[in-house]
Amino acid sequence: MTPVIQRIERIGQATTSGVQELGHAAMLFLESLFWVAFGRLHRQPVRLSAIIRQAMEIGITALPIILVMNGTIGMMLAIQGIYTLRTFGAEQQVVFGVAFSVVREFAPLITGILVAGRSGSSLAARLGTMKINQEIDALTVMGIDPTRFLVAPALIASLVMVPLMTFMAMGIAMLGAGFYVQIDLGMSLPAFFDESFRILRVNDLAHGLGKSGLFALEIVLVGVVNGASVTGGAEGVGRLTTRSVVQAISAIIVTDMIFAFILTR
Repeated sequence: MTPVIQRIERIGQATTSGVQELGHAAMLFLESLFWVAFGRLHRQPVRLSAIIRQAMEIGITALPIILVMNGTIGMMLAIQGIYTLRTFGAEQQVVFGVAFSVVREFAPLITGILVAGRSGSSLAARLGTMKINQEIDALTVMGIDPTRFLVAPALIASLVMVPLMTFMAMGIAMLGAGFYVQIDLGMSLPAFFDESFRILRVNDLAHGLGKSGLFALEIVLVGVVNGASVTGGAEGVGRLTTRSVVQAISAIIVTDMIFAFILTR
């Protein structure tokens, strides 16, 4: 077999594997929706306690680092914006750039990346370890659907917590930017926020929160698919956990680009 044919074969295998993973993710999503909607009819409801536990792990415990990072990003945007606009003598217009950048792009993006690196990897590692220890097979033997027990709570918690954290991140990022603008330009915080509220529209907020919902969906599904694909013991868990983080962050960035392109036409 020639090297060219071998390369084509590897590309074909990778493409087939990717399509299979996308199909697996779609089925997990649909099955999760089924158990959320009809679980009680089958006497297997999605437990509220499991959702709360996942919400604590995905959201509450991650909140400090998310707020600190977004506050820093907001301040950095103000620093760079003032530095750039000062060239044209328009540094007072920095509020426009900061407000749109934070609400439409940076708050959802930074929050999604941090959740993917922290909670998405944790989910993949946990499910991978359960698969290696045959705990997922044990759930099936006991008549407990693994998707209902493991995936649906994480999916619901993520869809609730990630947009909420994004909304809080927007406020903290704007606060960080406002502090620096006050120091550098002498604009008071009330004036900064009044100008920001005058500029922003509901569509801008919906743009950022809508993207964060898609990011939440991608983080959970990527983590679950990779966790369920683990083979080879502890080494396999580490490899697939790393792969989960890379894929989730890549999916978030690509989705952000597509979302921005479509909604700005």
